[in-house]
Amino acid sequence: MSSGTLDEQLCTQLRGDLLAASRRVPTQRQIIQAWELSSVERWFYPDRRSLICKIATAPFTGEATVLRALNNQQDPVPLLNGYTLRPDGLGMLMEDLGEPSRIATFAEAAAAARWVHATAGIPNLPTFDEASLAGLPEHGLDVLDELRRQGRLSHDAEGIEAVLQRLAATARHRADGAERPPFGLCHGEFHRTSLHVSRTGCRVVDWAKAFNGPGLLDLATWFGTRTPTEPRLLTKLIHAYVAAGGHPDTEADRGGLPAARWALGWHRVWAACWLLTTTAAGHYQAPTDRRHTQVVLRQLHGAAELLGAPPISASRSSFTTGRFS
Repeated sequence: MSSGTLDEQLCTQLRGDLLAASRRVPTQRQIIQAWELSSVERWFYPDRRSLICKIATAPFTGEATVLRALNNQQDPVPLLNGYTLRPDGLGMLMEDLGEPSRIATFAEAAAAARWVHATAGIPNLPTFDEASLAGLPEHGLDVLDELRRQGRLSHDAEGIEAVLQRLAATARHRADGAERPPFGLCHGEFHRTSLHVSRTGCRVVDWAKAFNGPGLLDLATWFGTRTPTEPRLLTKLIHAYVAAGGHPDTEADRGGLPAARWALGWHRVWAACWLLTTTAAGHYQAPTDRRHTQVVLRQLHGAAELLGAPPISASRSSFTTGRFS
């Protein structure tokens, strides 16, 4: 796989599987989005109807399982027309919702998140309970060791290690309350482009990073990680969520922190560890290392500030913990 594009041979194989299964041949294909790990196309048919074709590679091959479960419950998500799985990829044909008419409002986001988090956890998805959340910084340190063995992320591995050690020192305490409601299905990338608003209503799309865990982490994703954190804005969304019927405990403190600060901090830890893990698994190539190092450091520094991670003393240096640069 080359940096910036999905493996074309894999795409061809999965498209072929979908065409064979559907027994319908499109007359035109329109590329909507393409990047390293997935591509989205609109397929036009002779009867003037269209479907969305989505191709994805690991770690994004569980989306069809989520859509099937939500379709069975008649939840407001795209209808899955068919899918195919190979060991290294997923191909799906889905309902074409057309172009969105506008960006979702806070109220629509709150209402959508409420029904998502009220859904029981879906089997075989990653689960972030209190123990797994507390273990994220140590997991990040293990993955960093693997990246060093691969000769990757050499630009500032020591900086990443130092912040992960700070977070590990407080993780068990700060993870307290992770399983407090709302706890269930989470979208994983719950932001504006994941809510499709049209004249037919609001649908939740792009379920590739779904997991079972604290709904507060989902609400934190609404603001992304590219801009400075604003707990005030997340608090506003939490209030709207509870007003829309979300569990009242959403507003409760966790790990000794206000709900918004807790959620924003842990979301950044999760996002940084996800990027480290996918890099170690070979889903990104070496030319992306410098940029990804900067992203990971930004997320981890933000998390350390939000979660109140203490500075690491000299006794916890990389030498004494057995970690070497």
